[in-house]
Amino acid sequence: MPPAPAHLQGRWAEQRALRLLRERGWALVSRNWRCRWGELDLVLHKPGRLLLVEVKARGPGHRDGDGAAALRHDKRQRLERAWACWQAAHPHLATHPVELVAALVPLPPRRTPVRWVRLF
Repeated sequence: MPPAPAHLQGRWAEQRALRLLRERGWALVSRNWRCRWGELDLVLHKPGRLLLVEVKARGPGHRDGDGAAALRHDKRQRLERAWACWQAAHPHLATHPVELVAALVPLPPRRTPVRWVRLF
């Protein structure tokens, strides 16, 4: 069977990461939020805290391994700019401390766990 299109793989990976975070008590605030600077995959909330999650889905043999190589300086800058836009659009949450993490999600047939990487 041919692999699923990239957008479906990305959606599946986001859902997997979201499920794991909800099990840890996080509540979804925004998903695939867009502005002129880019997209925020997942924004979650716990009382007094926010979590911004960049999801990278990778299958076996991908050229950048598990997706960590895709988190270059330019990508991080775009995330920071998009985050500033999100905060402006959500002033009631803008003062909460935020943590940015990447969820490196292996695609089937791999069965390895999601790898979490703190970005800022």
